[in-house]
Amino acid sequence: MIDERFTRTIQLIGEAGLQRLQSSFVVVVGLGAVGSFATEALCRAGVGRLRLVDFDCVQPSNLNRQIFALESTLGRLKCEVARGRVLDINPRCQVESLPLKITPDNAACVFDGRPDLVLDAIDSIVGKAALVMEAQAQKIPLLASMGAARRTDPAALRVGPFSQVTTCPLARQLRRRLRQAGFSGDFLCIYSTEPPAPLGPGVPSEAADANSAETTADPRATLGSLPTLTGLFGLRLAHEALRHLLGEQAFKKQIQNG
Repeated sequence: MIDERFTRTIQLIGEAGLQRLQSSFVVVVGLGAVGSFATEALCRAGVGRLRLVDFDCVQPSNLNRQIFALESTLGRLKCEVARGRVLDINPRCQVESLPLKITPDNAACVFDGRPDLVLDAIDSIVGKAALVMEAQAQKIPLLASMGAARRTDPAALRVGPFSQVTTCPLARQLRRRLRQAGFSGDFLCIYSTEPPAPLGPGVPSEAADANSAETTADPRATLGSLPTLTGLFGLRLAHEALRHLLGEQAFKKQIQNG
């Protein structure tokens, strides 16, 4: 018997497509403004196994742009809140919550069990670089989000190789760190071609493109963002993940036949 919650998905990608999603294992690292929307979309599309990674707790400042941020969830671990929401949408989904801050020393555990795909939605340069290096070492596909803060133009979103990203301070810092680590590969990412808006009053110029003080150790380094833009980053990240999991040609064929 077909699960009614996925009937519309089946109409578009077919039963075989849904079965492929239900047998897929995806890791989402970072459950904030971008990762929360990506997680929501993957769950609702029918991905059968998720590992949700985030060390942080829900804060009042998250309420303007993060799906998991509610008055009722303030102070709770984002990964636990996310797990509960996923199970509320699809109780059959296998969900693991992992309260972990990514470093070069622990990045390998994100890839335990050899997931089909890892989504990077964190804004720590150290953490992002560690994920990229580990993904290359283990030969596991990685999709990454570049900076979503300080943008207002949804038409400027792009999907492409990291090597082609411009006008993104976060990508610039990440590129420098990867070069220092000897990384010479490439990976797919979501980014904006829109130059970021000016920094707000009191924000240090080295704050780059993060949504936190991760890269500067400065508590003032929080950057302006809109839920419409950060949400689009997350949804596009999830969409590219679905294309990868289904196989691009199969994805196009099912839609054309629909």
